[in-house]
Amino acid sequence: MAHVTIYKDDYQDSTVVPNRFIDEYMEDANDAQLKVYLYLIRMLNANRATSVSDIADKFNHTEKDVNRALKYWEKKKILDLDYDEDRNLVGIHLRDLSAPVPSSRRGNIALSAAPAMSLNLAPAVEVAEEPQVIEEPAFAKPVYSADQLRAFKNAESTAQLLFIAESYIGKPLTPSEMKSILFFTDVLHFSDDLIDYLLQYCVDRGKKDFKYIEKVAVNWAEEGIATPKQAQKFSTKYDRNVYAIMSELGKNGSPTSKELEFINRWVKEYGFSTDIILEACERTVLATDRHRFEYAEGILSRWRQENVHHKADIHKIDESYQKRRSTSKPAAAANKFNQFAQNDYDFDELEKELLSN
Repeated sequence: MAHVTIYKDDYQDSTVVPNRFIDEYMEDANDAQLKVYLYLIRMLNANRATSVSDIADKFNHTEKDVNRALKYWEKKKILDLDYDEDRNLVGIHLRDLSAPVPSSRRGNIALSAAPAMSLNLAPAVEVAEEPQVIEEPAFAKPVYSADQLRAFKNAESTAQLLFIAESYIGKPLTPSEMKSILFFTDVLHFSDDLIDYLLQYCVDRGKKDFKYIEKVAVNWAEEGIATPKQAQKFSTKYDRNVYAIMSELGKNGSPTSKELEFINRWVKEYGFSTDIILEACERTVLATDRHRFEYAEGILSRWRQENVHHKADIHKIDESYQKRRSTSKPAAAANKFNQFAQNDYDFDELEKELLSN
């Protein structure tokens, strides 16, 4: 049976942060740790889906940064992490830092990846504070001198690389950004092809900030990535939203280049959140077992034309269609098979249109 979304009009658009968190935990936490914890509270209060990859994209961090932050808060005993037998994150248990709450008031938030991620509020346990462990970075960026940067910039082999970088970023590189390119070649030992793919990958995700690009580069270096092909495979493997969409459409394994093109269009060009894409996929699967990506494309392109931004907008479109249908057609006999909301897509006509292109 399909999932049912529950929502209301009087949603309180605010997030409450416990005073104890501010008094006892904020001071020692770094930027990434603070952002991750506050965002978890915000998503829990809004009852919205999220994932490690979503959080990483939101704050220009890598997924490894997010996982480190989660493990930091686990050590601080203000949340618990649950894993399945394959060591995949399947649950986050947020502890209540203000006062014990009854189980009936516990909240849940779902990961947009395959296993649902639930955040449950429970009483906090008083424990002694553990000293913060500062992890030394595996690949530290040197402080390059002006002479080193000048030598790099004037090297014959560097001109094309800098030109490629400026083409992706869309402006001349600053000295700081050139030092980042030097870091990729000097310390990370990235080839020109891998740097080219790195820049393309980040820009395609809407990220032109070199701090973010450096984090991705270091993450790849730590994973032993040395070629664009390895980077592509790694990036696709850990984009959980991609696999959630593939799974919803009944697909197993990695997406083909054509399937990935559809997904990237829905996310980047259309700007849809994962929950809206999954709604379109669910309707597609209920309607057809052929050309599913094309059907989902048809639904999402229409939702884009109708300015859908939230799932509540879809509900309004369905209601509007039902009203038009009830005034234009005789009422159907009441029975258990038609007493549910229909969507407004003629899939036979849509299939003819798709197959004629």
